[in-house]
Amino acid sequence: YNEYKSYLRLELINMSTLTAEEEILLNAGSKTNPRSTSILFYLNALFVSSIPIWLFWRIQQLQPDTYGVVFIVVAGISTFLMSLAYRNVKYHLKHKIAQKRHAGVTVEVMQMLADVSSDKKKAVKKDKDDRILFKKTEVADLEATHFSIFYNNALFLFLTIIFSFYILKNFSSLVNYLGSSVTSACIVAFLSTGSS
Repeated sequence: YNEYKSYLRLELINMSTLTAEEEILLNAGSKTNPRSTSILFYLNALFVSSIPIWLFWRIQQLQPDTYGVVFIVVAGISTFLMSLAYRNVKYHLKHKIAQKRHAGVTVEVMQMLADVSSDKKKAVKKDKDDRILFKKTEVADLEATHFSIFYNNALFLFLTIIFSFYILKNFSSLVNYLGSSVTSACIVAFLSTGSS
């Protein structure tokens, strides 16, 4: 894979424009995400970071007109930490998923090529490999994105409930909100940096 990536970089030095497939293949090994994925991460993080606001507004009686600034600051911190966790988990999962889905993607691409190139019996091996790699990267990216969002959201909400109702239950409502939301987001972000 790295050899192919190096080959593509050398080929693309001579070319002035990149196709969408070439950009995806070049970015497959990097930790950066496309703009649409970053927006998806931030919107999901903002949504899940806002859930404790409702919890403390309705159950703990922290009124938004009084504590609105605190809600916004804590939600902003949690949003940033959660989006960082999404990005880290996605990066770690993407390669594992790509390895596990390789056989299925290969069969699917070969069937697609057989249907398309019935008049051309011999498809170029490089073209087959390129299509398999592109499809495998696309599938792994999509699955890693969705699983990362699900996993981190579930962990964040679980930790928030544990902290707010069990560990910090004897503290004031404001300290409980600050501690449970920020600590949960910090733990999720910290756990996302692990390599396994």
